[in-house]
Amino acid sequence: MTTLTRADWEQRAKDLKIEGRAYINGEYTAAVSGDTFECLSPVDGRLLATVASCDLADAQRAVENARATFNSGAWSRLAPAKRKATMIRFAGLLKANAEELALLETLDMGKPISDSLNIDVPGAAQALSWSGEAIDKIYDEVAATPHDQLGLVTREPVGVVAAIVPWNFPLMMACWKLGPALSTGNSVILKPSEKSPLTAIRIAALAVEAGIPKGVFNVLPGYGHTVGNALALHMDVDTLVFTGSTKIAKQLLIRSGESNMKRVWLEAGGKSPNIVFADAPDLQAAAESAAGAIAFNQGEVCTAGSRLLVERSIKDKFLPLVIEALKAWKPGNPLDPATTVGALVDTQQMNTVLSYIEAGHADGAKLVAGGKRTLQESGGTYVEPTIFDGVTNAMKIAQEEIFGPVLSVIAFDSVEEAIAIANDTQYGLAAAVWTSNISKAHLTAKALRAGSVWVNQYDGGDMTAPFGGFKQSGNGRDKSLHAFDKYTELKATWIKL
Repeated sequence: MTTLTRADWEQRAKDLKIEGRAYINGEYTAAVSGDTFECLSPVDGRLLATVASCDLADAQRAVENARATFNSGAWSRLAPAKRKATMIRFAGLLKANAEELALLETLDMGKPISDSLNIDVPGAAQALSWSGEAIDKIYDEVAATPHDQLGLVTREPVGVVAAIVPWNFPLMMACWKLGPALSTGNSVILKPSEKSPLTAIRIAALAVEAGIPKGVFNVLPGYGHTVGNALALHMDVDTLVFTGSTKIAKQLLIRSGESNMKRVWLEAGGKSPNIVFADAPDLQAAAESAAGAIAFNQGEVCTAGSRLLVERSIKDKFLPLVIEALKAWKPGNPLDPATTVGALVDTQQMNTVLSYIEAGHADGAKLVAGGKRTLQESGGTYVEPTIFDGVTNAMKIAQEEIFGPVLSVIAFDSVEEAIAIANDTQYGLAAAVWTSNISKAHLTAKALRAGSVWVNQYDGGDMTAPFGGFKQSGNGRDKSLHAFDKYTELKATWIKL
């Protein structure tokens, strides 16, 4: 834990030297075109850095270097135990530079500094070290063969991996990909969002400092979709992994078909139901959890509990508890350690969230908390956590991913109705169930079409639990041993003795 105050963080922000160049083959470099874009802080609108805007030429250079390094075997054929030790050193360097990385994360995307320091950076380091620790403990297989034959089933690194990651958890989402991708011996090209590229650029140098060979880990920032499309269409990229919107995920599948049929693994949108039954064991705990499920990280969370399904018999009692609990989630300066809700990532996202609030009004939902922009005098992009009651599941705010702190409250009368409402969405990322009846908990969890289901809590799990979605929330899984499947090929070798 740190004892730094808001004044301390603000001084560090003034003194911070920010790198904005791409990282290719072990060195920082400008984009081939020389193009840059401005990286503005949502905290107060200040210019943080000018960042390299990479394009096709940069993608070509990065892929060529990544492929050459992969083929050299300097990393891909290194003993798993040695890769493990390097990955653990990499994780250690994230921890050693935690305050700098946390400050970059907060300035870049607006989340509270306490979250960046205590959740994002430790979570990123854990993803690297856990994956590294696992890699020399995963065994291959020997098939059941006749006595004069030997059948081997082995995993091999897939080759060159392009990872496109989102702006809401820039460092942690990158490390969810980097951990298993690097541990299995691949070369990786990371494309961070133009909304929050700074921690990705910074950790590239830490990777080489940890001992990862030059060319194994490259970072290509870029504005818009230019460099992401270049990687998605590149004939020498073997696997593409992505976390972001369902709209972009679908485009990446098309790019795969238009190019070399590269494997594409996607973690896309969500509209997660948080179901509170009348027999929930602790309504106060459920209310506090519901408030946190929509307000944490400004609601910019793919698993945000954006649909609160409440059994009608308790709704009049339960909703006031949620409204009261939400008062603890108040927007403030993200550099203040006491702040619980920071700024939305940029003006575009703020306007998107405000447009959904207007849509809620237009569709006849009842605003019972929040609903306005706030702290305008700061120059930042802040919106009050918001609750709409009287929502039907057909409304725009109940069907579309808002990616902001807007909660839709929907009443139901039976288990069957709750399940039907919960599943009535294109998404299937996460869900939660609150009940004291263990049979109801299990049966409801089984019926929910979601990749993660939490019971009597919201957002449970750790690195041992797979993370990913059903339906248009994507395919494949991050975290856990299942994540290694995305970054390896299975080979059958049959030997006649």
